[in-house]
Amino acid sequence: MENDKVISSIDYVFGLVMTPQKESLNSEKIILGIDPGTTIMGFGLIKVVSKQVQFMQLNELHLKKYIDHYTKLKLIFDRTIELIDTYHPDEIAIEAPFYGKNVQSMLKLGRAQGVAMAAGLSRQIPITEYSPKKIKMAITGNGNASKEQVAKMLQSTLQLKELPKNLDATDGLAAAVCHFYNAGRVAIGKSYTGWASFVKNNPKKID
Repeated sequence: MENDKVISSIDYVFGLVMTPQKESLNSEKIILGIDPGTTIMGFGLIKVVSKQVQFMQLNELHLKKYIDHYTKLKLIFDRTIELIDTYHPDEIAIEAPFYGKNVQSMLKLGRAQGVAMAAGLSRQIPITEYSPKKIKMAITGNGNASKEQVAKMLQSTLQLKELPKNLDATDGLAAAVCHFYNAGRVAIGKSYTGWASFVKNNPKKID
């Protein structure tokens, strides 16, 4: 299907320079940002070159048409692996599930996040989790900002000509940009450098 292609009509390829508050001495790296979901998984990629960021692309994986939850999880894993093998990101930033009152929804989102993380860990890529509030704060300065406000700020900052119909893709891009802004800070979120690190920090999820 058209929506299942890594590059589709909602991919944008532009470039812009931004300067973070802090950045490592690494001259070049690619950051993959993921907003996991069981209906739509949004993702975006940026390249950091000499402390400056270049927008690469953003897109969505549509899962609504799939009824079986385990099929959705497999597709999330497969797409994440495909992105990794295509763009070779050095780091992954992922939005942590929002904890609401619906336990079943929380469980499904947690599984979606875990599958995306497992894909990254299987390729030994460092992963950092950010809460939705922290991502919104990094992008807009307001931890309670709406999806629309985050998207508009990214559009303005990165000079995107248009935004996708669904804003899950911009949420994924926001995670990547949040990670860029937080580079070099001591406490930026939960980080995992490999499967052993994930298991050590999440023993209850493995039992």
